[in-house]
Amino acid sequence: MDEQTSGEETLQEQVEERESTVQQKYGTFGGVFVPTLLTILGVILFLRQGWVIGNAGLLGGWLIITLAFVIVTFTALSMSCITTNIRIKAGGAYSIISQSLGLEVGGSVGVPLYLAQTFAITMYIFGFREGWLYIFPDHYAILVDIAVFAILFIVAFLSAKLAFRIQYIILAVIIGALVSVGATVFTGAMDQSIQWWGNFPGAPENNFEGVSFWVVFAVLFPAATGIMAGANMSGELKNPKKSIPLGTLSAIAISYVIYMASGYWMAKVAPVDELVSNYNVMIDYALWAPAVLGGLLGATFSSALASIVGAPRILQALGEHKIFPGGDIFSELAENGEPRNAILLTGGLVLVTLLLRDLNTIAPLITMFFLITYMMINLVVFIEQQMDMISFRPTFHIPKFVPFLGTVGCLFTMFIINSTFGLIALSLVIVIYLYLTNRKLKVPYGDMRSGLFVSLAEWAAKRVSLLPENNERAWKANLLVPVRSARELRGSFSLIRNLVYPKGSVKLVGMGGSKDHSKFGESLMDFAMSFSRENVYTRWSIIDSDNFKQAVLNSLQTLQGTFFRPNILFLRLPSHKRYDDEIHSIINEARLNNMGIQLYVEDPIAQLGRSSSINVWIREQSPDWDLSMELGNVDLSLLTAYKLKMNWNAQMRVITVVEDSQVEEAYRYLDNLLDAARLPEVLKHVEVGTFDEALRNAPQADLDLMGLPEDPNLQKLRSYVETTQSACVFVADSGNENILA
Repeated sequence: MDEQTSGEETLQEQVEERESTVQQKYGTFGGVFVPTLLTILGVILFLRQGWVIGNAGLLGGWLIITLAFVIVTFTALSMSCITTNIRIKAGGAYSIISQSLGLEVGGSVGVPLYLAQTFAITMYIFGFREGWLYIFPDHYAILVDIAVFAILFIVAFLSAKLAFRIQYIILAVIIGALVSVGATVFTGAMDQSIQWWGNFPGAPENNFEGVSFWVVFAVLFPAATGIMAGANMSGELKNPKKSIPLGTLSAIAISYVIYMASGYWMAKVAPVDELVSNYNVMIDYALWAPAVLGGLLGATFSSALASIVGAPRILQALGEHKIFPGGDIFSELAENGEPRNAILLTGGLVLVTLLLRDLNTIAPLITMFFLITYMMINLVVFIEQQMDMISFRPTFHIPKFVPFLGTVGCLFTMFIINSTFGLIALSLVIVIYLYLTNRKLKVPYGDMRSGLFVSLAEWAAKRVSLLPENNERAWKANLLVPVRSARELRGSFSLIRNLVYPKGSVKLVGMGGSKDHSKFGESLMDFAMSFSRENVYTRWSIIDSDNFKQAVLNSLQTLQGTFFRPNILFLRLPSHKRYDDEIHSIINEARLNNMGIQLYVEDPIAQLGRSSSINVWIREQSPDWDLSMELGNVDLSLLTAYKLKMNWNAQMRVITVVEDSQVEEAYRYLDNLLDAARLPEVLKHVEVGTFDEALRNAPQADLDLMGLPEDPNLQKLRSYVETTQSACVFVADSGNENILA
């Protein structure tokens, strides 16, 4: 434990040390508001909004715009809420999700988000190229792409501060474009009658065969994405708790007004036929077309610039936490705080995708990754709100319906846009999550997963308390194991593991007394961790008492009041008689507390042998040999043997001892018993004679299970090990087990 704790502290120190090297230099306006606004005011505003209004009409277009912005606004509200409740680190959405749901969930979303942000750079470059070729049709497309990429890469590699300064220039260009559009109000150009609800004729590409409302929505929705452009800079903001909510929500509000106003402008300046067939309506009808062309180029360039600055920050955060092997090389920062290794990899990926020349086929997948990220942010806040944990104290409060509707809205939008890519994206996230889960990542900070599981357990406990107390069909082995010494427990480890695996549990109770508590506790913790590695839920504790019997009795009584209470007392009968009296008392007390009992007597020579065969001894049922739901002291023996059979892949045999005249009745009874218990692959064996003779003559097994008498002669039980030449477990039912259930 000390080594694990030391490792986690070292990782935490490394994270904090690296974070301290980053100069916190960006405020709300430059770090969040401008990049978010410029990413939203992109190519769809300039080239596709007219088509949306032409298909849907003004009211339909406004409804589509509003619906898209409501979904991203709910996401922004959720993001604002959670960022005021945590110390958000580098990585934006990845940091938010991983601090709440763990590195595995954060990484499963963060890796696709990084790829989406990287591929989006290429998409924006292609968009810039289309605008450039509109002005200069003779230029070579590949050269335009490479030139734009080179400028973007150099700017990002030098400094994010330079990128933000360039964005101020682009902001001015876009403002000029919007002024040029709005100025037509004074020229009398807005003279068209408004079509309030459209006929959805479609697009020139499909010969105007018609489209649905949701297809038009799918075209416009990507315009509303990009709300993470500012949050991606979370590690380099002066005050992220203030800047992310204020900058993001302000950018969304202003963008919404611009989209709604430009939608009205388009409905008034151009006829419907032209809106659906001419993607350059805004350019053609603006007061000064070059200004709008500049805005189009500026919008695509600024979106690419925000992405090429933001994507490496996500990669840096992923590398910081070693999400992928060798990924920590990308967490290294240059002297000026720039993640240049991450920028190099991002630039290389963009260059490769540029050479592919066409990303239209995966463009919907990019949108899916953004939507999954938004959905997870909403889901994080929704879960936190529902848990009502005292640690959830955001300074930015939102109603509970906001993250719920945001989650549902994002999921709905994914399948409206493209259900196939939606399933592919979700599948990829799940695959990455499973991979990261197997990596067993070390978490440098706490998250809410334990609280989530506790809340689920509390909810389940309350529901279970309303059900009948003895649910025989839901029975599983929960062992209470008193421990005198670690050496004794080591000898029983394999058997205990196989008695409870896979769904049972083990409660180790060490009897401290005069022992060195520190050393004994370390031994118990080591055993508990070993059980856990074997996928057995285990807890441990130490009782400070020299009186073993009284300590066990106190444990029996105390643990009966717990929800996950043990139902079987596992005792080890030593070869000597020194503890016989207290074992008698403990067995009697366990019966009074309705506990099942498993008394293990080890074969000192063979131990558990090959663990390949099990005998279960059943008391003869003469004179009637009738099978009923009340089998007597048989249920726990059969359940125990069946569990060992499954875990050992062993042969199981049921044995009974009768007189000559009852052999046929005995076999018929065993047939009925095994059939009713649904144990078809179990062998049946009937011995004739006395019980002592049967013990000597019965088929050899590695373990024999027998009923524990009411007043057991412990020395006689020890003798059975020598007689059978195998280890024995003597079992007593609690009355709550039923092999026939």
